[in-house]
Amino acid sequence: MYLFDTDILTNIVKPRPSANVLARLQHIPQEQQFVSTITISEIVYCAMKSQRPDYHLNMLENVLLPAVNIIGFDAKAAYICGRLRAELEKLGTSLALADLEIAGIAIANDFILVTHNLRYFGRIELLKCESWI
Repeated sequence: MYLFDTDILTNIVKPRPSANVLARLQHIPQEQQFVSTITISEIVYCAMKSQRPDYHLNMLENVLLPAVNIIGFDAKAAYICGRLRAELEKLGTSLALADLEIAGIAIANDFILVTHNLRYFGRIELLKCESWI
């Protein structure tokens, strides 16, 4: 099962998306493709700040979301997120809260996080990550 980070989803709707991402998606059944409510929030936020919010929201609602399963930030993910945040702060390193929430969802559901930010998410030992770009 795969959880797509924001950078992967936004890559898909670029004028020239990554051929590797598109090829990998063709081999993953839709029932194994997930996006978190946190990622949806990030995309909406960026869309609203853009020069073409209607275009980006339309792409989200009519292209991206119908193609994936949506998973929320539940209590199990929240516990994991809180622990990760405290552990990383003790080590003197941190991640954005939204990214920790996404990581918490991935770990709680035993998903592989698909992201181009492996160096960033690689600080989380329990998190399984892949980059398709």
